[in-house]
Amino acid sequence: MNCNFVEEHMLDLAAGNAASSEVTKHLNACTACATRLDEFRSTMALLDEWQAPEPSPYFDTRLKARMREQATAQPEGFFSWFRRPVLAGALAGLMALGVVMLALVDIERPPAPQQISAVPDLQSLDNNEDMFASFDILDDGVQNETSPSTANF
Repeated sequence: MNCNFVEEHMLDLAAGNAASSEVTKHLNACTACATRLDEFRSTMALLDEWQAPEPSPYFDTRLKARMREQATAQPEGFFSWFRRPVLAGALAGLMALGVVMLALVDIERPPAPQQISAVPDLQSLDNNEDMFASFDILDDGVQNETSPSTANF
């Protein structure tokens, strides 16, 4: 038997419930648990002697009068209409209608800017390498005909 088990059942023991033989043996051996049980019993004895004060005889009368005043008083202020459930429900309905209308309306958005990347250009060069090589041959022929050394001015 350990102290944690006895502490879990301490309130039952203090209330006068019967303890098992193991718990009784532990309380006889452990002075800390026995002291704590005595403190609980003395606290419970004090609570049993305590009596709650009686409310004043006019408490109920004053409470009912105050409740009538609060029921008849109209709330004042800018946001007082917010407290009324009909108006709050209407506002919620209008907000829901607005959300639905926004969802149904097709809003034209500008196209997203295209990202400029060198990868597609390099892929195009790799795929069309033979074609670009034939352009070099054409350029060599044109360059020989229009070269400054052979051109007559």
